[in-house]
Amino acid sequence: MSSFPAPDAPAPKTRHLRRFLPVAVLVLGLVAYFLFGLDRYLSFEALRQHRMALLDFVAAEPLVAPLFFTVSYALAVAFSLPAGLVLSITGGFLFGTLLGTLLNVIGATVGAAALFLIARSAFGAVLRARAGPFLNRMADGFRANALSYLLALRLVPLFPFFIVNLVPAFLGVGFGTYVLGTFLGIIPAACVFASVGAGLGSLFDAGERFTPLGLLTPEILTALCGLALLAVLPVAYKAWRRRRGGGV
Repeated sequence: MSSFPAPDAPAPKTRHLRRFLPVAVLVLGLVAYFLFGLDRYLSFEALRQHRMALLDFVAAEPLVAPLFFTVSYALAVAFSLPAGLVLSITGGFLFGTLLGTLLNVIGATVGAAALFLIARSAFGAVLRARAGPFLNRMADGFRANALSYLLALRLVPLFPFFIVNLVPAFLGVGFGTYVLGTFLGIIPAACVFASVGAGLGSLFDAGERFTPLGLLTPEILTALCGLALLAVLPVAYKAWRRRRGGGV
């Protein structure tokens, strides 16, 4: 007697489509962002033009304004919009260094976590199934030291943020480790950007235009790279112990 699937069990094709539907939404959102010219609203020039309206909104809505900003930051990160620097500095400009840093970190972490889950659900299993021995060994090594590697990648703001959001999902990093490494790793850079934003008003008052060129000075980059090296010290120590044990 032939067996039939349960009536309420989704067909394989339906499950496949459901898995990639969030990816399609993110791609369409990114295309719409550029197609409709929304990038002009997330710029330093727009921040200068609408400065007073934004500050009035923050003053009038002390609870709604931080929540709205955090959600907007999370959506920008989830859709991989190239607006992270503008939003990070805006956080400091609107809310000050301390609160701005906190809102920046929360928004970026929530958005990165959403993108991580979507990417892992849609592509993680497929890529791991088709990966060769070299990629599998690299994935095993990354997972064994996932927190240290994530902290190092997050601390140095030279790596594109959206790439660091996606790669751990493809390598099978645990969700909790990913969230913790993201949250802790972006705090130093978020604090730098928020502090810059907190002083942006004086620049606008002087009638000058703000450009992010030279924002990450050699001193700041050196400090961030130093923190990144500290993050990978446990990995180097474990490798040294293994080699020493092997030699003995």
